[in-house]
Amino acid sequence: MQQIGETPTTQMSEDDLRRIVREEIQAALGASKDPGTQRAAIIASKGTLDWSYPPLILATTAAATGMETSVFFTFYGLNILLKDFDKELKIGPTGNPAMPMPMPMPQFATIIPGMVPMATKMMKSKFAGKGVASIGELLDLAIELGVRLIACRMTMDVFGYEEADFRDGVEYAGAASFISEARKANVTLFI
Repeated sequence: MQQIGETPTTQMSEDDLRRIVREEIQAALGASKDPGTQRAAIIASKGTLDWSYPPLILATTAAATGMETSVFFTFYGLNILLKDFDKELKIGPTGNPAMPMPMPMPQFATIIPGMVPMATKMMKSKFAGKGVASIGELLDLAIELGVRLIACRMTMDVFGYEEADFRDGVEYAGAASFISEARKANVTLFI
């Protein structure tokens, strides 16, 4: 029997404690905090073939898991959204020492004329051989999944692009509009 002033002692099993903690966490998060319904905001600033994959793969993955996803394409990242993106997206081995080559090659040899088309063809072939979706397929999938593809209006003006230069499904906005989007995001990535 407990005396007045004594601290009550209750034996709780580890399983009971884990259950209570789990219930408290679920109650604190609530249904609106389900990670599958959060937002992702991605900035794509590079316009080479190898740098086109990360924002599109991450965006389509986020959207496929139920996240509201937007990608802001700025500066050279606009190349990804061009109608003729396939001509624009290349990969240059110069200054890219991490690029795997089929044979050892000194960095100075990468400046030889014809290396950019060769490296681009090799990269596309390697990706296709491994079953990786093409940039066109990833863009189509992104639109199908509801990813917002947003072209930076200021960069368009700087580089002289018109809306007619871009593929269907692209939105146009300035940095302030995207910042408004990004501040609501649970995940923000700069690529």
